[in-house]
Amino acid sequence: MKPLTHIQLSIAALFSFTLLIHTLFSGTPFTHILHLFSSNLTLSLSCAWCVSISLLYYFSTRSPQVLLLDYACFKPDFDRMCTYEVADYFVRRSQRFNSVSIEFMRGIYLKSGLGDQTYAPPFIFQTDYEAKLESAVIEAKEGMFSAVDSLLLKTQIDPRQIDAVIVTCGSFSPLPSLSSLLVNRYKFKPDIKTVNLTGMGCSSGVVSIDLAAKLLRSNRLIRYALVVVTESISLNWYFGDDRSRLVTNCIFRVGCAAAIITNDPSRRRVAKMELVDSLRTHHGADDRAYRAAFQEEDEKGYPGVSLTKDLIQVAGLSLRVHITELAPRVLPLSQLALYAYSVFMSALSRGDSKPIVPDFTTAFEHFCIHTGGKAVIEQVGRVLRLKDDVTESARMCLHRFGNTSSSLVFYELAYFEAKGKVKKGDRMWMLAFGTGFKVCSLVWRSLRDSCNEADNPWNDCIHRYPLKAW
Repeated sequence: MKPLTHIQLSIAALFSFTLLIHTLFSGTPFTHILHLFSSNLTLSLSCAWCVSISLLYYFSTRSPQVLLLDYACFKPDFDRMCTYEVADYFVRRSQRFNSVSIEFMRGIYLKSGLGDQTYAPPFIFQTDYEAKLESAVIEAKEGMFSAVDSLLLKTQIDPRQIDAVIVTCGSFSPLPSLSSLLVNRYKFKPDIKTVNLTGMGCSSGVVSIDLAAKLLRSNRLIRYALVVVTESISLNWYFGDDRSRLVTNCIFRVGCAAAIITNDPSRRRVAKMELVDSLRTHHGADDRAYRAAFQEEDEKGYPGVSLTKDLIQVAGLSLRVHITELAPRVLPLSQLALYAYSVFMSALSRGDSKPIVPDFTTAFEHFCIHTGGKAVIEQVGRVLRLKDDVTESARMCLHRFGNTSSSLVFYELAYFEAKGKVKKGDRMWMLAFGTGFKVCSLVWRSLRDSCNEADNPWNDCIHRYPLKAW
């Protein structure tokens, strides 16, 4: 028997409701209604039919819940730690940069907000100082295999239970794909759905979770989705002397995260969080936004990602547009009323007064803000009127791990859990920016209190954070 369609259920519910209304209000006195229910079999059956059809319609059309079963973050070995001394030694010994570029990178590094415990890819520690395809593949394997191994161990999920694999890596797309690499490693079932996302920058971790959620909600045959978010620095190290491209050498570091997302309601009791909402806004129609972070060759033919001087302003303007769409979904009515009043007064004053920025701390207990760099974090804080204690996780994550691109929001989530700050019922906002230019948000609700886990990447250093000076 085929399941009823939404139209069929709607017609049945409407017919039943009409029959009930006709029976109740066809001249029968109200005092006789209870008597009718007890003595009129037709009316009782009509009511039961109406309720049954309405409940059936509700449960058949309701989107399934999307749950974060668990996640894991990759923590490289100690010998991959990139201190200031290691970075400076590599730059000087490579003999690929002129003295002006070396001094420029030193200045950027020292004021970047990065500490001495971030991690670099394998080729940084090799003697030939040449990034090759093999180095990029090793970097990808180390991060992805470590994160997925840890995740499968924690969740006790058999790899053959996974129905979909989504891998995102902004600037590395080998053949076969990274998702095929995982299929080969973990022997996933033949009918598994695989997706590769590339070229989406630091927002792709949030984008991939949003995509997984849409798959789980639209196809009930997909129960478990594995999301792996990583980046490759090896083939994207810039060896020229253009300043806008040299910045990436100073702030991007190795990182990877894996998460299992499910729509299985029986897993709710062990899941960490429920996805409440998601939003993606794309601002690429504007040329400045489109070219704010752009990969191309310099005058000498060296490829690199240029971070233009417009990037910070573009991020701020795009964020303002983004939150105007997100605010009505998440803010309490009191904040929405204040915002609407400020907009009205701004219109009356013909722009002399500006609309207020809603207080998003009334909607969220925790913020995982894009860890793109010190200037980006400060710009987000200014736009959203956030105090330093709210941006703490982003600032400390930048110091400890650097800009890990698409996986950065998961390292921030790990920070909150290492601190024991996440409580059942808490709401969390993950916010990330991406090339193109994109602003992406995930809204979560915690299903249980955070607990200290053995694979948390902050375990060996959380006692030192937050830093007093940054």
